[in-house]
Amino acid sequence: MKLNKSAIGRAVDQPVADCRFYLFYGPDEAQSHAFASRLLEGLGASKEVVASSAIKSNPALLADEAAAMSLFGGKRLIWVEPAAKDIEEGVAALFDAPVVESPVVAIAGALPKSSGLLKLAEAAPHAVAYASYLPEGDEAARMVSDVGRRFGLKITAPVAARIAEAAGNDQAIVAQELQKFALFIDASPHSPRELDHAAVDALGAEHAEGNALRLGDLALVGEIDELTAELDRIPAGSGITAVRALQRRLLMLAPVRARIERGERVDAVMTSMGKALFWKDKAKVHAMLSKWRSEDLATVASRVGALERSLIFSPAPEMEALGEELIAIARKARSL
Repeated sequence: MKLNKSAIGRAVDQPVADCRFYLFYGPDEAQSHAFASRLLEGLGASKEVVASSAIKSNPALLADEAAAMSLFGGKRLIWVEPAAKDIEEGVAALFDAPVVESPVVAIAGALPKSSGLLKLAEAAPHAVAYASYLPEGDEAARMVSDVGRRFGLKITAPVAARIAEAAGNDQAIVAQELQKFALFIDASPHSPRELDHAAVDALGAEHAEGNALRLGDLALVGEIDELTAELDRIPAGSGITAVRALQRRLLMLAPVRARIERGERVDAVMTSMGKALFWKDKAKVHAMLSKWRSEDLATVASRVGALERSLIFSPAPEMEALGEELIAIARKARSL
């Protein structure tokens, strides 16, 4: 069944015994991960990873794993990531299994309404499906405050809004930043402290060494020299942060560019975006919308998705792969 925002928290914190399958999908994969982690904690279970490729080659594997007793007698949560069309037959077999000892959680990115996997989860009485979207405005600030409490941080609304904006409302980036803030001001769940603007000034994502969040924008406007310099400064391990920031920008640009191609002027479209567009970003977004056609944006989005998967699952050097792709995008921008 498909759950709404008011019901999902209880579903993962107090999971029912007869739920066999949890599907977390949508563009905010950090939020999907957070719900899956809460489910793991709510079950008091150990995490057992099963690869999508293994389920594709053997659809009965998922039901077999879910039916198996734990070797040491504890609870297990079967974890599948990334989830895609490859596991549909396996999930169908899971629903048909006579006995299930352990539930399955699958984490997917954005899924179309026509997705067979999504239809299976929404139609099954012993399944949960929930779509995660990036929070905005007051909701984003509340997300920051909620995450901060896990690290012992007391965060006022203005500070929370600032952190959300600097992190692009991405919960994974927010959590990374707040963990640094907690260490910086010596906060913990047992000894909470207030996070103020001074600490954010000293150690914020917006002032981080070689701001990884800017890389995608530099590539899309074709600033090759500045992009190359920034790539030299960002610390190792920033690849996923940079890729996901670029994906968010592409998701924002695509529908707006489509309006331009239907005949609307760039300036008129920019004006209609209003507060949804941060004032510091207006000039570069104007440049992007003027350069990139919908077809080219779709190609970049596809390549960036492939890059994200390679950064997660490939042993190839992260920063080299990131730099190569971003410079290729910047060169394309120069040619448009």
